[in-house]
Amino acid sequence: MTAARPGLHVVSTVALIAGLMCATAACADLDSVATQSEVAWEEPSSYAYTLKSSEGERSLLGVFRVTVRDGKVAKAVGLDESGRRVVRQMPGEVPTIGELLEEMKQARRDGADTAEAKYAADGRPVRISLDWEKNAIDDEALYFISAFHPAGG
Repeated sequence: MTAARPGLHVVSTVALIAGLMCATAACADLDSVATQSEVAWEEPSSYAYTLKSSEGERSLLGVFRVTVRDGKVAKAVGLDESGRRVVRQMPGEVPTIGELLEEMKQARRDGADTAEAKYAADGRPVRISLDWEKNAIDDEALYFISAFHPAGG
């Protein structure tokens, strides 16, 4: 009679449990960002960020690298074809993060079906989702805010 090798079974079980724990921890971190209540964030006067704007039938669609100086967009670079077209044809359409937050606040005042944001630990928004009418087609706006760097930071 041959003896079973419990070591292999134990190692497999431990590896599975460790993997599940890591996945659970990663999801917990994401959920804490996703469900965090709106935190007061003071928009710096100068910074840079990347904006991915999608959804809906709007003029502001595409990916942009945005530089803000003295509270105004000083430079916007389209990082995809849609973004390049917007910068070329309507450069004033590319917003600051504060303007995106104001758009969300206005949507809330107007009774939009969805006007919500997810925030980083420091309170700045990383995702803004708007949908003015639940059953309407192409009235949504979805903004992803990434690669944020305050001037001098």
